[in-house]
Amino acid sequence: MLDDLADLPDLLDTTSRYAASVLTGLPTRPVVRAAPVAPSPLPEAGIGFTGALDLFDRRWAPGFSAAAGPRYLGFVTGGSTPASIAGDWLTSAFDQNPAASDGSSAPDLERETVRWLAALFGLGEEHSGAFVSGATTSNLVGLAVAREWLGEQLGVSVADEGVGALGPVRVHSGAAHSSVSKALSVLGLGRDSLRPVPTLPGREAIDVDRLADELDGTPAIVVANAGTVDTVDFDDLRALVDLRSRKKFWLHVDAAFGGFAALSPRHAHLVDGLAEADSVCVDLHKWLNVPYDSAVQFTRRRDLQLKVFRNAAPYLGQPTDNPDFVHLTPENSRRLRALATWFTLTAYGRDGHRDVVERCTALAHDLGDRIARTPALRLLSPVLLNVVCFTLTHDPTRERVAEAARRIAATGDTFLATTVHKGQPALRAAFSNWRTLPTDVTTVHNALITACTDL
Repeated sequence: MLDDLADLPDLLDTTSRYAASVLTGLPTRPVVRAAPVAPSPLPEAGIGFTGALDLFDRRWAPGFSAAAGPRYLGFVTGGSTPASIAGDWLTSAFDQNPAASDGSSAPDLERETVRWLAALFGLGEEHSGAFVSGATTSNLVGLAVAREWLGEQLGVSVADEGVGALGPVRVHSGAAHSSVSKALSVLGLGRDSLRPVPTLPGREAIDVDRLADELDGTPAIVVANAGTVDTVDFDDLRALVDLRSRKKFWLHVDAAFGGFAALSPRHAHLVDGLAEADSVCVDLHKWLNVPYDSAVQFTRRRDLQLKVFRNAAPYLGQPTDNPDFVHLTPENSRRLRALATWFTLTAYGRDGHRDVVERCTALAHDLGDRIARTPALRLLSPVLLNVVCFTLTHDPTRERVAEAARRIAATGDTFLATTVHKGQPALRAAFSNWRTLPTDVTTVHNALITACTDL
């Protein structure tokens, strides 16, 4: 280690050149590779940085996917902007723990970045927030605060007395993401507390009238969607806010990637009402194009959040009106995730990220139009924002759709995720990478034709 420390400038320069070669090669790199690698035993004697980099390049790098590249359309995966990569590298170099105030300005940088993000999504001063690892943890934090709110309605503290003090809980949603069920399990509310509410005909958006019928006056939680997984459908947030004025419930909005519609004047109406939500989830390593792992959570009830996550240890200090993040999220220590976001927002501003959103949306519509004209393929939903959901025209069984996905990946030109939309096995292409261009859509469509025409 001390030898590597003496050579640190050269070591970092070598790493920089190697990383640059990876990033510049993304457009031509096979999008996915699935060759398994057998495990090796723990080294007893190290081989130094140069040896480690050489071994990594030979043994592991060839099997890494081009998930950061322009034609990886599985899930909703952004790449990393140049500025966010620089910010992420500096995060490791400075190695700050922003969860506690320890003589560093890192927590203040996070607070500033959270305020920027709130402004980006149209949230007001009443919303406070913190960085977490991803949408799953963001939903977990939001629902944990909602759980404490349910206790408040009953005159109990779940944080102190346990979830048993609540009794039966109802969580209503139209098309909840799987992470919501995971969060309910972790929080002790149980997956069975999730009550699916009918959606509008041909939509994934909740039927607000049916929801109103199911709310009986007992305090409940409603999980709304600002961008569903398969079709990027949006619940009518304004109608839900109006309903909340007549029925008693906590409104949590899962805006993991759909919240970025706020950046586009053409689509901002989809998140009208978001500023009235009690808690909000937004995933930043999706459409903001910062490195994994990075998300943010917002709530209007920081006082309840503090009750849930307060860390009672003398060496960590007491919570104040401006509590350290150690008292606000599940983690006592973590890296300065905010720095990559601060860099990309500072470097490219609202306008630069608006361009990414609008370009990705236009590219998704382009692919949707091409698929609509392709005999072997059939759209399952109109393209609403940045996801194209489609299936095979002929006999789209689960096995045949899975085979189509394997063939598409085997071209090396793109990767699409499989899904089941309203009972129909399907494929979905999610556009969220800042690098993706119209020429990539042509390459993707050609791969679909090659893979699916004779299925």
